[in-house]
Parts: sequence; C-alpha cells; structure tokens
Amino acid sequence: MTDKILINRRSIQLLRILVSGIFLVAGANHLLNTEKTASRIEKASFNGIAHFFGEPEWLIALSGIVMLAAGFIFLIGYKTKWAAIILMMVLIPITLTVQVGQITTLGPLFKNIAILGGLSFFIMNDTDNLLK
Repeated sequence: MTDKILINRRSIQLLRILVSGIFLVAGANHLLNTEKTASRIEKASFNGIAHFFGEPEWLIALSGIVMLAAGFIFLIGYKTKWAAIILMMVLIPITLTVQVGQITTLGPLFKNIAILGGLSFFIMNDTDNLLK
C-alpha cells in the first residue's frame, strides 16, 4: 500500500534554495580562505580524519569546488537527488573532522545534522519528477 502525502511544491523549492545557500557560501569560503579553514582543521579534535584523506589544503580546495558545483546544481533543481548525495558525502567528513569533539559548541554540530536532514529529504524523495 502506498500512502500519498501532498506537499506544496513551493515549499520543496524553498527548502532546496535555503539548503543550497550554506554550500554556496561555504564552498566560496573554502576557496577564498583556504589558510583559515586549514587552521580550523589543524585545531580540530579529530583532524586525523582529514589527514587520512590527504593534505588539508588540497582537500579544502577540492571540497570548495565540489560544494560550489553541487550546491549550484542543487539550487537549480537539476539531478537534485545526486547533488544531495554528493553534498552529503562532503558534509559528513567535514562534520566528523571539525564539529564532532567540540563539546563546548554544539550549535555547529546540530546545524550540520539539520542540513543532513534536509539533504536526506531530497535523497529519499523524487522531487525532480514531483516538480515537473
């Protein structure tokens, strides 16, 4: 049995636009402030995660490019599910490296968890076909 849930398509567009904003801003910040971002990684409790994947400066530049590209694709609603998957794949290691372990500042951790929830919505729902 399939249950149908009616969702206002404008609310889906608004959610997609608002969620994409963080990736566009963060992606630009990664490219324009690589040294500052690298410093945050070095100070992070779990910076070994970043080092496992490679040199932090290289990872920051790569993640900046990916966040800008996938964030823009997500913004315009093209291949939304795949863009959300790519953004999630970037967000999880960032969250584990920088936010987890900073017990004194849980806000950024739960911000990322909320963003993961928004991305999960688009991964689990076929919104590309819903909006056509």
